[in-house]
Amino acid sequence: MNRTRVLILFGGRSAEHEVSVVSARSVCAAIDRERYEVVLAGITREGRWFLDDGDERLLSTSTVSGDDGPEVRLAGQGNHLVAEDGTLMPGTAFDVVFPLLHGPYGEDGTIQGLLELADVAYVGAGVAASAAGMDKALARAVFQAAGLGQTDYRVVRRSEWRSTPAAVLNALEQTFDYPLFVKPVNLGSSVGITKAHAAGQLRTGLDLAAKFDSKIMVEASVEGARELECAVLGNEDPTASGVGEIIPGAEFYDYNTKYIDDRSELRIPAELDETVTEKVREMAVRAFRAIDCRGLARVDFLLRPGGEVLLNEINT
Repeated sequence: MNRTRVLILFGGRSAEHEVSVVSARSVCAAIDRERYEVVLAGITREGRWFLDDGDERLLSTSTVSGDDGPEVRLAGQGNHLVAEDGTLMPGTAFDVVFPLLHGPYGEDGTIQGLLELADVAYVGAGVAASAAGMDKALARAVFQAAGLGQTDYRVVRRSEWRSTPAAVLNALEQTFDYPLFVKPVNLGSSVGITKAHAAGQLRTGLDLAAKFDSKIMVEASVEGARELECAVLGNEDPTASGVGEIIPGAEFYDYNTKYIDDRSELRIPAELDETVTEKVREMAVRAFRAIDCRGLARVDFLLRPGGEVLLNEINT
């Protein structure tokens, strides 16, 4: 049987570089090698592409350095990789690209646009859906137009925060009660997120988020909420999975609790009333369709103590 050749891209020019490497390891461990042949290409933080030599050595460290393989790039047209001088790299022909790049320059529509221009088939959301899913402010505007319930939020420009910090703080404190979540608009994996209980922490959180992005999201915290998630799979007729629940091992599900320590717990299926489960699944599909997603996505929710389901974000 001819196996489908899958080019897996990982690493990338993002603060989520290490998370992408973890994702690539997981996919390589789980993929059915009887059906799929894997070609691995790691992208450094500087954007240079390196081909794995076949022993998955590029996955052995937390970052892609480029020391363990030849430098390559995507051919302008055609499903293969080429060397720096433009000559074809043997054994690099592929049928489809599986981009496992998290954050900017990978999850935001940029790599999808490159693959579209090269007329290359790829897994996952297209350019527009990827861009909307990455930009939390844009996604929230789309979800609001679609009538999907969300937490209250405000977007602060980095330039605004740095030029008039007192005015920004005053406006936020007039709008919200503490605690608040502060996060970069265009990052995931809980990178750069702060839970602020007072003005000092809010300032610190805004400064931190501003290091990562020109736009900062400030959200009302839903105290006592349960964190739920639901996968959606499909194209024209997407289907929602069962619902899982995250039991954070800290005050909130931050980068450390996701990737470093093992205090958090994932319960599948979540112990919910059937009506809540179906509400989550229905909202997940609506969110998927609202940004015109395809392939697969994970949709995150908050469940208020009173039973109201709020859409948090979509991850393409």
